[in-house]
Amino acid sequence: MAWIYLLLAGLFEVVWAIGLKYTEGFTRLWPTVGTVTAMVISIVLLAMAVKTLPIGTAYAIWTGIGAVGAVALGIVLFGDPATLPRLLCVALIVVGIVGLKFTASS
Repeated sequence: MAWIYLLLAGLFEVVWAIGLKYTEGFTRLWPTVGTVTAMVISIVLLAMAVKTLPIGTAYAIWTGIGAVGAVALGIVLFGDPATLPRLLCVALIVVGIVGLKFTASS
């Protein structure tokens, strides 16, 4: 169950990372409410996951999911560059996430 919590925590991290763009510096009420809500949910789910998973593994995977998701949605939603070097770097993050998952002790 901890891995499911961690996956959901990472997905909510993507939500709040993208939500930051829509808050316009926390000046727009509803995007801010949604972003802060996603932040809280993400942290709570991460806290639930680290009850049984190693903190270093869980934190690295959580931030990795957030980073990969934010880059992917930045490309799709905001026209961020999708250059080969950027995509290769994202692929390295994915490899790291998968590696940590399969070498975790819990």
